[in-house]
Amino acid sequence: MSQPLSDRILNMSTSATLAMAAKTRELKAEGKDIIGLSLGEPDFNTPDFIKDAAIQAINDNYNSYSPVDGYVELKEAVITKFKRDNNLTYTLPQIVVSTGAKQSLANIAAVMLNKGDEVILPCPYWVSYSDIVKLSEGVPVEVQTSIDTDFKMTAAQLEAAITPKTKMLWFSSPCNPSGSLYSQKELEALAEVLKKHPNIYVVSDEIYEHINYTGKPHASMASVDGMFNNTITVNGVSKAFAMTGWRIGYIGAPDWIARACNKMQGQVTSGANCIAQQAVITALNADPSVVKFMIDEFKVRRDLVLDLLGNIEGFNTNTPEGAFYVFPDISYFFGKTLRGKTIHNATDFSLYLLEEALVATVTGEAFGNPNCIRLSYAASQKEITEAIKRIKEAVS
Repeated sequence: MSQPLSDRILNMSTSATLAMAAKTRELKAEGKDIIGLSLGEPDFNTPDFIKDAAIQAINDNYNSYSPVDGYVELKEAVITKFKRDNNLTYTLPQIVVSTGAKQSLANIAAVMLNKGDEVILPCPYWVSYSDIVKLSEGVPVEVQTSIDTDFKMTAAQLEAAITPKTKMLWFSSPCNPSGSLYSQKELEALAEVLKKHPNIYVVSDEIYEHINYTGKPHASMASVDGMFNNTITVNGVSKAFAMTGWRIGYIGAPDWIARACNKMQGQVTSGANCIAQQAVITALNADPSVVKFMIDEFKVRRDLVLDLLGNIEGFNTNTPEGAFYVFPDISYFFGKTLRGKTIHNATDFSLYLLEEALVATVTGEAFGNPNCIRLSYAASQKEITEAIKRIKEAVS
């Protein structure tokens, strides 16, 4: 009997972060005391002023289909945000609101890529980039970076990766999983390469922009001279406002790309949740300082994680400048046997920590880097301290 499922789904990977989260829930249900450092989700509650806006929207009877590309009031709030935070000037037709930034990315791939088009992905990259590209018949081209360069791609590496088939460059800054962020100067260096290739378009994923520990303003690729018309800026409210489950993301893009994404979305999901959109209007119109308390706490946790990991032989760490992850190189353990289990790769090591230390992490292989694992510090200081104590005991 022939296989009834499509090649498309059979060839698609399962999201490693979601798979580890599911495994964690399964073990917890069995009574195991698992500490989860795997999921990219703030452990704070959505601020009350945003929840109040959602309640008001319910009482105001927002219950009808929303416009495919988002309420005008929300698009205006997105425009205000882009101007205030990124010095980017967009118009209403250039904004598309989607059901999370992940849908924004899927829309972009679907409308921009033809079979065989190459997409450059600096490694490590967010876990879903590669499969989203493949789903639209694009070809991911991985550019390896290392912990020694804070996991950032250089202009020379970018130039070397470009071929006649290159259509796009996708990257996140601050980066999930490494926490690295590109400075204005570093983006300008990449832009000098890209401007020699005007048919290459950039996806700049800035979902973590406010979780920045440098004290310097966030740098957006679209703000670099000559890059606005070739850049699609992707953002959302999931991380900085602790609104992961509200599922609202958005793009600012050249109007012809935005129109195409609007058309695509109209045939897939239509408009995003009406109540969530109303809440996000309030979130985006607020001064970003309203969530500074979260950022301050994340920085304390980052420093705690780095201090504790620094006392474990075999964990090679750098200092992430944003997001809420550390991405240590653990290749020291490859070929070693721990408690009767031989560690061949990062996946083995991540599974070992889950089974032996009862700590959930994510293998770096899912992010295009086979030497590292990702630890999220979106957990309490108490949980972090206990988790790393367990890790140290498991590898000693």
